Amino acid sequence: MAKVNLQGITRKFGNVTAIDNITFEVPDHEFWVLVGPSGCGKSTILRAIAGLESITSGELYIGDRLVNDLPARQRDIAMVFQNYALYPHMSVAENLAFGLRMRQEKPANITRKVQEVAHSLNIEHLLKRKPKQLSGGQQQRVALGRAIARQPQVFLLDEPLSNLDAQLREDTRAELKQLHDRFRITTIYVTHDQVEAMTLADRIVVLEDGVIQQIASPQEIYAHPANRMVASFLGSPPMNIFPVTYNDKNFVINQQLIAVTDSIQRQLQPNRGESFDLGIRPENITIISPTEIAENIATLTLEIDLIEPLGKEILIRGNFPNSHISINLFAPANWQGNKGDRLTIKLDLTQLFIFDSNSNKTLMG
Repeated sequence: MAKVNLQGITRKFGNVTAIDNITFEVPDHEFWVLVGPSGCGKSTILRAIAGLESITSGELYIGDRLVNDLPARQRDIAMVFQNYALYPHMSVAENLAFGLRMRQEKPANITRKVQEVAHSLNIEHLLKRKPKQLSGGQQQRVALGRAIARQPQVFLLDEPLSNLDAQLREDTRAELKQLHDRFRITTIYVTHDQVEAMTLADRIVVLEDGVIQQIASPQEIYAHPANRMVASFLGSPPMNIFPVTYNDKNFVINQQLIAVTDSIQRQLQPNRGESFDLGIRPENITIISPTEIAENIATLTLEIDLIEPLGKEILIRGNFPNSHISINLFAPANWQGNKGDRLTIKLDLTQLFIFDSNSNKTLMG
């Protein structure tokens, strides 16, 4: 096992910069997740580490070795692709053993390692089958097993669960976490699924347009996002973010007022007419009755646009009247309402985020 150190890694395709000045170090044994929207450069970073993509500038170390010019086969990494890349003419056992044979290990060692990995992944009963005889989840386990059997220094996974159905994806995600706890192989995992990122990672690297936006633990990124992009990307449903203007100790949104507390006033020190973006997560919004309105300083009126029952709760999307600005919030499972109804909601101002409307950086939160 080994740490992975990227120092100012840039990859250009002609005049297009795919990734720019990527710098981070994954400590030995840790599980890091690269996450971001499609086209943000996360797979390019993974392929650069694997040696499948050349680097325009910067230095890449695996352990203490500079590997910029080292061929992929000499980097001692194992990679699992989105499409599994199993050899269709080989049995499961032969697929698991392939990397070991390429390294010319002794037959007895190969047999032992194949059995150990098959047992750990619960695919012992599949060893004689060909890939076409396996389900998607079984193929994924074989692809993982082939990588694990090699016992590489670094384990790279490029959206390995994206082809699985929801339940199987959840089950396999849990198995991946257990496997990492068992083998402790330094792992870098690419996904666009923020749930996978939050549940799997020791630390998350959030990317947009080939640039790192934030590196932190899942809890830190969720509670203290560095900017609007990070805040809106992580969370399901995403954080509500809407524009406001400061005016006489109030934030004004669609002719409605949110009184600015003394605490926010001291931290933000806003100027009259200054614009901000406010953010609040759906779980920090409460529906209130008309009798409660006078007692709350942070209430807004919405018109219900969409109702989605989720079983244990109901997800509501409401719009500000005569506006396209929408807000998501949760209601109890026994809540009754209809599209077109008007709601009064209370915001928990202790959970409020404030973003600079120009730079999108987090000012409060």
